[in-house]
Amino acid sequence: MHITGLHHVAIIASDYARSRDFYCRVLNLEVIAENWREERQSWKLDLAPCGLRHLALACGDAAAMRAHLRGLGVETEALRVDEYTGARFFFCADPDGLPIEFYQPA
Repeated sequence: MHITGLHHVAIIASDYARSRDFYCRVLNLEVIAENWREERQSWKLDLAPCGLRHLALACGDAAAMRAHLRGLGVETEALRVDEYTGARFFFCADPDGLPIEFYQPA
């Protein structure tokens, strides 16, 4: 299984409007998508990578990558489907607990 690249970086913001302004106006990052998630009562704002909440690596086959990692003894979360893009993804953690997402673009 091969990593095909860095897909995205996610952050948690204490003040959404202030953070959105900073990343868009100050850093001039382009908004890829912006969605309100009712079940979480939070915004999901996709921008060009900046900041770090978790590392997301693009892969060609998320299910195969998950099976490969599990075969190496790595605990993983269940395979999921992104409700906005249809992409398949799952998470595991690095040795320090940093979430790592493996993302198969749709």
